[in-house]
Amino acid sequence: MEDATVALRAFNRFYTRFVGALDAHYLESDLSLVEARLLYEIAHREATVASELRAELGLDAGYVSRLLRRFQARGWIERGRGKDARRRPIGLTAEGRTAFDALDRRTRAQVERRLHPLGPTDRETLVGALGAVRALLGGGADRDWSLRTFQPGDMGMIAARQSILYAEGWGWGRPMEILQGEITTAFLRDFKPGREQCWVAERAGAMAGSVLLVDGGDGVARLRLLYVEPWARGLGIGQALVAQCIAFASAAGYSNMSLWTHKVLLSARRIYAAAGMRVVQEETHEAFGKPEEGEIWEMAL
Repeated sequence: MEDATVALRAFNRFYTRFVGALDAHYLESDLSLVEARLLYEIAHREATVASELRAELGLDAGYVSRLLRRFQARGWIERGRGKDARRRPIGLTAEGRTAFDALDRRTRAQVERRLHPLGPTDRETLVGALGAVRALLGGGADRDWSLRTFQPGDMGMIAARQSILYAEGWGWGRPMEILQGEITTAFLRDFKPGREQCWVAERAGAMAGSVLLVDGGDGVARLRLLYVEPWARGLGIGQALVAQCIAFASAAGYSNMSLWTHKVLLSARRIYAAAGMRVVQEETHEAFGKPEEGEIWEMAL
């Protein structure tokens, strides 16, 4: 906890300098950073009201009211009619839109100058890192996620994250990491288009989970390496990944689906059971350095 606290505080100090949060005026305009953010929210909302702006920005009601009056005096916003004066819709005027667009262009230009030295790979790394920060610290604020098929670099990340999570959670160290590397390497080396696939879930630009489907021979599709990041659980990602495998395997003409898992992986087992899979074989093994109860699950397609 101490390391994370120190690191986050150090990042906050860096980022306040980066965005000019301590400057009296934002990007040499006559607006403070708070005023610029409030103008942004109004510009990106359809007929918003003061209470929504307060909730989004976490600001005092009186402070927001004063800022809105200042915008109105400048001719930047107009208020619609409403029975409740506190719920009157707020929108930009033409003059307000012009002021916002000019500020937005300056903001974009400044950010692009900062990003210009970074190559495409570094920019992708930045997007993923920022997405992970948002997801980790934002809690349930951003619950949107999406699925895509695998791309270069995914296999290494999948193997690394699962190796780390299994080591932290169950003490499956080097043997599990070797297994992860072997599975992902074989998937890339022997990949059969139309018969095999990997899906990656993304949330806020960061990898939130993944699963592989491989050809097990004799009409059997094997589901492998299902995982969901701890910060992305509870969003239905695991269920969606398994459903994607089942739909793909059925369309590809497989007759059965099989997977290998362990009794201690309770969340994954619930997903498999809900999808209609059942345990057909149990066996205790010591492949990970200590006795573990492994299971084989199957379902007809």
